[in-house]
Amino acid sequence: MGLLSVSGGLCYNSPSICLTNFDYGPNKAGQSGGVRVPKIDTADFKNGLSFLLDGEIFTIVWFQHHKPGKGGAVMRSKLKNLRTGGVIDKTFNAGEKFEQAILDRHPMQYLYNQDGEYVLMNPETFDQVSISAADFGDTLKYLKDGMEVQVIEHDEKILGAEVATFVELEVVQTDPAFKGDTASGGGKPATLETGAVINVPFFVNVGDKVKVDTRTDSYLERVK
Repeated sequence: MGLLSVSGGLCYNSPSICLTNFDYGPNKAGQSGGVRVPKIDTADFKNGLSFLLDGEIFTIVWFQHHKPGKGGAVMRSKLKNLRTGGVIDKTFNAGEKFEQAILDRHPMQYLYNQDGEYVLMNPETFDQVSISAADFGDTLKYLKDGMEVQVIEHDEKILGAEVATFVELEVVQTDPAFKGDTASGGGKPATLETGAVINVPFFVNVGDKVKVDTRTDSYLERVK
Protein backbone atom coordinates (compact mmCIF):
# COMPACT_ATOMS: atom_id res chain seq x y z
CA MET A 1 0.00 0.00 0.00
CA GLY A 2 1.74 3.21 -1.14
CA LEU A 3 1.86 6.31 1.02
CA LEU A 4 2.01 9.86 -0.34
CA SER A 5 2.60 12.80 1.98
CA VAL A 6 0.40 15.82 1.52
CA SER A 7 -0.07 18.94 3.57
CA GLY A 8 -1.83 17.96 6.77
CA GLY A 9 -2.09 14.22 6.20
CA LEU A 10 -1.29 11.01 4.39
CA CYS A 11 -2.80 9.59 1.22
CA TYR A 12 -2.98 5.98 0.14
CA ASN A 13 -1.97 5.32 -3.49
CA SER A 14 -3.89 8.40 -4.60
CA PRO A 15 -4.34 11.90 -3.12
CA SER A 16 -8.08 11.26 -3.39
CA ILE A 17 -7.90 8.83 -0.44
CA CYS A 18 -6.47 10.73 2.49
CA LEU A 19 -6.35 10.78 6.25
CA THR A 20 -5.97 14.28 7.63
CA ASN A 21 -7.03 14.00 11.28
CA PHE A 22 -3.83 13.16 13.16
CA ASP A 23 -2.39 13.22 16.65
CA TYR A 24 1.37 13.06 17.11
CA GLY A 25 2.33 9.82 18.82
CA PRO A 26 5.66 9.11 20.53
CA ASN A 27 8.77 8.57 18.43
CA LYS A 28 11.12 5.63 18.94
CA ALA A 29 12.72 7.39 21.91
CA GLY A 30 9.32 7.67 23.59
CA GLN A 31 9.18 11.43 23.10
CA SER A 32 6.26 13.35 21.68
CA GLY A 33 6.37 14.74 18.16
CA GLY A 34 7.10 11.40 16.50
CA VAL A 35 4.88 9.39 14.18
CA ARG A 36 1.64 10.95 13.00
CA VAL A 37 -1.22 8.77 14.26
CA PRO A 38 -4.54 8.91 12.34
CA LYS A 39 -7.49 9.46 14.66
CA ILE A 40 -11.14 8.54 14.11
CA ASP A 41 -14.31 8.95 16.13
CA THR A 42 -17.69 7.22 16.19
CA ALA A 43 -18.91 9.34 13.26
CA ASP A 44 -16.32 7.55 11.10
CA PHE A 45 -17.56 4.05 11.96
CA LYS A 46 -18.13 1.66 9.07
CA ASN A 47 -17.94 -2.10 8.71
CA GLY A 48 -14.36 -3.28 8.23
CA LEU A 49 -12.76 -0.23 9.88
CA SER A 50 -10.00 -1.18 12.34
CA PHE A 51 -8.78 0.74 15.39
CA LEU A 52 -6.87 0.32 18.64
CA LEU A 53 -8.76 -0.25 21.87
CA ASP A 54 -7.23 -1.29 25.22
CA GLY A 55 -4.01 -2.29 23.50
CA GLU A 56 -5.74 -4.59 21.00
CA ILE A 57 -6.74 -4.13 17.35
CA PHE A 58 -10.44 -4.51 16.61
CA THR A 59 -12.38 -4.47 13.34
CA ILE A 60 -15.99 -3.28 13.22
CA VAL A 61 -18.38 -6.00 12.05
CA TRP A 62 -21.64 -4.21 13.00
CA PHE A 63 -22.64 -0.81 14.42
CA GLN A 64 -25.78 1.17 15.17
CA HIS A 65 -26.30 4.76 16.30
CA HIS A 66 -28.71 4.93 19.24
CA LYS A 67 -30.35 7.93 20.92
CA PRO A 68 -31.98 6.96 24.22
CA GLY A 69 -34.88 8.92 25.66
CA LYS A 70 -32.59 10.48 28.22
CA GLY A 71 -28.88 11.16 28.00
CA GLY A 72 -26.53 11.52 25.09
CA ALA A 73 -26.35 9.49 21.91
CA VAL A 74 -24.30 6.29 21.85
CA MET A 75 -22.87 3.98 19.24
CA ARG A 76 -23.51 0.27 19.70
CA SER A 77 -21.10 -2.06 17.96
CA LYS A 78 -19.80 -5.58 17.52
CA LEU A 79 -16.02 -5.71 17.28
CA LYS A 80 -13.74 -8.55 16.18
CA ASN A 81 -10.43 -8.89 18.01
CA LEU A 82 -7.88 -9.53 15.26
CA ARG A 83 -5.51 -11.32 17.64
CA THR A 84 -7.98 -13.75 19.22
CA GLY A 85 -10.73 -13.83 16.58
CA GLY A 86 -13.35 -13.23 19.27
CA VAL A 87 -16.27 -10.85 18.79
CA ILE A 88 -17.41 -8.54 21.59
CA ASP A 89 -20.32 -6.13 22.07
CA LYS A 90 -19.19 -2.61 22.85
CA THR A 91 -21.08 0.66 23.35
CA PHE A 92 -19.36 4.03 22.98
CA ASN A 93 -20.45 7.58 23.68
CA ALA A 94 -20.98 9.53 20.47
CA GLY A 95 -17.83 11.41 19.52
CA GLU A 96 -15.33 9.14 21.30
CA LYS A 97 -11.97 9.12 19.54
CA PHE A 98 -9.65 6.22 18.72
CA GLU A 99 -6.34 5.58 17.01
CA GLN A 100 -6.97 4.03 13.61
CA ALA A 101 -5.05 0.83 12.81
CA ILE A 102 -3.79 0.86 9.23
CA LEU A 103 -3.77 -2.79 8.13
CA ASP A 104 -2.01 -4.38 5.20
CA ARG A 105 -3.83 -7.30 3.57
CA HIS A 106 -2.15 -9.45 0.96
CA PRO A 107 -2.83 -12.88 -0.56
CA MET A 108 -0.87 -16.01 0.32
CA GLN A 109 -1.38 -19.65 -0.60
CA TYR A 110 -2.01 -22.31 2.04
CA LEU A 111 0.39 -25.23 1.55
CA TYR A 112 0.11 -27.69 4.44
CA ASN A 113 -0.31 -28.23 8.18
CA GLN A 114 2.75 -29.26 10.17
CA ASP A 115 2.56 -29.93 13.91
CA GLY A 116 -0.39 -27.58 14.31
CA GLU A 117 1.19 -24.78 12.32
CA TYR A 118 -0.29 -23.69 9.00
CA VAL A 119 2.33 -22.98 6.34
CA LEU A 120 1.56 -20.20 3.86
CA MET A 121 3.52 -19.08 0.79
CA ASN A 122 3.79 -15.69 -0.88
CA PRO A 123 2.95 -16.45 -4.55
CA GLU A 124 5.30 -13.71 -5.80
CA THR A 125 8.41 -14.15 -3.64
CA PHE A 126 7.79 -17.80 -2.62
CA ASP A 127 8.65 -16.85 0.96
CA GLN A 128 6.91 -19.05 3.53
CA VAL A 129 5.49 -18.26 6.97
CA SER A 130 3.81 -20.39 9.62
CA ILE A 131 0.79 -19.27 11.62
CA SER A 132 -1.32 -20.94 14.28
CA ALA A 133 -4.91 -22.15 14.18
CA ALA A 134 -5.88 -19.23 16.41
CA ASP A 135 -4.63 -16.80 13.74
CA PHE A 136 -7.33 -18.10 11.38
CA GLY A 137 -10.17 -17.96 13.88
CA ASP A 138 -13.50 -19.51 12.93
CA THR A 139 -12.76 -19.54 9.19
CA LEU A 140 -10.16 -22.29 9.68
CA LYS A 141 -12.83 -24.97 9.20
CA TYR A 142 -13.13 -23.94 5.53
CA LEU A 143 -9.40 -24.08 4.78
CA LYS A 144 -8.37 -26.39 1.94
CA ASP A 145 -4.93 -27.29 0.56
CA GLY A 146 -3.85 -24.83 -2.12
CA MET A 147 -6.50 -22.27 -1.15
CA GLU A 148 -5.67 -18.55 -1.34
CA VAL A 149 -6.09 -16.70 1.96
CA GLN A 150 -5.74 -13.08 3.03
CA VAL A 151 -2.97 -12.39 5.54
CA ILE A 152 -3.47 -9.35 7.78
CA GLU A 153 -0.46 -7.37 9.01
CA HIS A 154 0.01 -4.31 11.20
CA ASP A 155 3.42 -2.67 11.61
CA GLU A 156 4.91 -5.59 9.64
CA LYS A 157 3.59 -8.12 12.18
CA ILE A 158 1.10 -10.82 11.14
CA LEU A 159 -2.14 -10.50 13.09
CA GLY A 160 -4.04 -13.29 11.40
CA ALA A 161 -5.34 -14.77 8.19
CA GLU A 162 -8.78 -15.14 6.67
CA VAL A 163 -10.34 -17.58 4.26
CA ALA A 164 -12.29 -15.92 1.45
CA THR A 165 -15.79 -14.67 2.27
CA PHE A 166 -17.26 -17.14 -0.24
CA VAL A 167 -15.87 -20.64 -0.83
CA GLU A 168 -16.97 -23.61 -2.93
CA LEU A 169 -16.55 -27.01 -1.29
CA GLU A 170 -17.73 -30.56 -1.91
CA VAL A 171 -20.27 -32.32 0.31
CA VAL A 172 -18.76 -35.57 1.63
CA GLN A 173 -21.53 -36.66 4.01
CA THR A 174 -25.24 -35.92 4.32
CA ASP A 175 -28.43 -37.94 4.65
CA PRO A 176 -30.17 -38.83 1.38
CA ALA A 177 -33.28 -36.88 0.49
CA PHE A 178 -36.63 -38.67 0.68
CA LYS A 179 -39.77 -38.01 -1.31
CA GLY A 180 -41.69 -35.15 0.23
CA ASP A 181 -38.69 -33.58 2.00
CA THR A 182 -38.35 -30.76 -0.53
CA ALA A 183 -42.01 -29.85 -0.26
CA SER A 184 -41.81 -29.66 3.52
CA GLY A 185 -39.02 -27.03 3.43
CA GLY A 186 -36.25 -26.89 6.00
CA GLY A 187 -32.88 -28.54 5.56
CA LYS A 188 -30.36 -31.05 6.84
CA PRO A 189 -26.75 -31.01 8.10
CA ALA A 190 -23.97 -31.70 5.61
CA THR A 191 -20.26 -32.27 6.17
CA LEU A 192 -17.95 -30.56 3.70
CA GLU A 193 -14.57 -31.80 2.46
CA THR A 194 -12.74 -29.66 5.03
CA GLY A 195 -14.77 -31.06 7.93
CA ALA A 196 -17.03 -28.03 8.33
CA VAL A 197 -20.71 -28.80 8.95
CA ILE A 198 -23.43 -26.53 7.56
CA ASN A 199 -27.16 -26.75 6.97
CA VAL A 200 -28.18 -27.42 3.34
CA PRO A 201 -31.47 -27.94 1.47
CA PHE A 202 -32.80 -31.50 1.21
CA PHE A 203 -31.97 -31.76 -2.49
CA VAL A 204 -28.21 -31.50 -1.87
CA ASN A 205 -26.43 -34.86 -2.08
CA VAL A 206 -22.99 -36.32 -1.43
CA GLY A 207 -20.64 -35.25 -4.22
CA ASP A 208 -22.39 -31.93 -4.83
CA LYS A 209 -20.31 -28.76 -4.63
CA VAL A 210 -21.88 -25.91 -2.66
CA LYS A 211 -21.10 -22.23 -2.20
CA VAL A 212 -20.84 -21.08 1.42
CA ASP A 213 -20.69 -17.69 3.15
CA THR A 214 -17.87 -18.19 5.68
CA ARG A 215 -18.98 -15.20 7.76
CA THR A 216 -22.33 -16.74 8.64
CA ASP A 217 -21.71 -20.47 7.88
CA SER A 218 -24.62 -20.20 5.46
CA TYR A 219 -25.35 -22.29 2.36
CA LEU A 220 -25.83 -20.02 -0.65
CA GLU A 221 -26.31 -22.28 -3.67
CA ARG A 222 -25.37 -25.54 -5.32
CA VAL A 223 -22.56 -25.01 -7.81
CA LYS A 224 -23.08 -26.55 -11.24
